[in-house]
Amino acid sequence: METLNTMTWESFKNQLLQNPELDLQFQYAENKWVDAGYHITEIKQAPIVSVDCGGVMNRWTEVIVQLWEPGQKQQKTAMKVGKALSIVNLVNRALPIDSEALVKIEFGNPQFDTRQMFPSEIIREGKNLIVDLRPDRTQCKAINRGGSCVTNANGEECCEAVTAKNKLTEVTKNLDEVACCTPGSGCC
Repeated sequence: METLNTMTWESFKNQLLQNPELDLQFQYAENKWVDAGYHITEIKQAPIVSVDCGGVMNRWTEVIVQLWEPGQKQQKTAMKVGKALSIVNLVNRALPIDSEALVKIEFGNPQFDTRQMFPSEIIREGKNLIVDLRPDRTQCKAINRGGSCVTNANGEECCEAVTAKNKLTEVTKNLDEVACCTPGSGCC
C-alpha cells in the first residue's frame, strides 16, 4: 500500500515564509486547480483522540485550512503567499497553532465534493508556489502495528459476538482472555 506523505504545520508555514512574493496555488486533482479567486475562510485546529479496533488510544492534532471559491471569477491570479501569511498571523494571535499538528486543506466546489486533503508537496514553479493536494485515506492502525483486523492468532474472528453455545465455558475464563480486541490481544 502506498504511504501518504503528511506535513506538519511548522513545515508548511516555513515553506510559505520562504516564498512570500509568489502566487499561492492549490492543485486538488490531476489538472484541476482551485480557482485563483479563492479565499481562506478559516483555519481550524482540531485535537483528535481515538481508540482503534485494537483498543489502543491515539492522539494527534490537525490544522485545517479551509478554502472557498466564490461563485463568480474575481481575479486571474491567486493571492500572494504573503497575504496568506497575514491571515495565518491573524489566526495565530487568537489561536496559537500547534507546530507539530498535521496540515489538511479543506476544499470543494460544484464539481468536487468538499473534503480534507493533505498537502503532499509544495513546489516552486515560476511565479507560483503550488500546493499539491492528495486525498486522505482510511487506515487500520492495528495492521500498521503488525496486527490484523480479520482474525486473531488463534484464527478466531475479531470481535465476534458471544454465542449461547460458548457462553458457559467463557464464564470460567478470565474476562481479559474473553474480550476480543483488547489492547495487546493481537486480534485487531
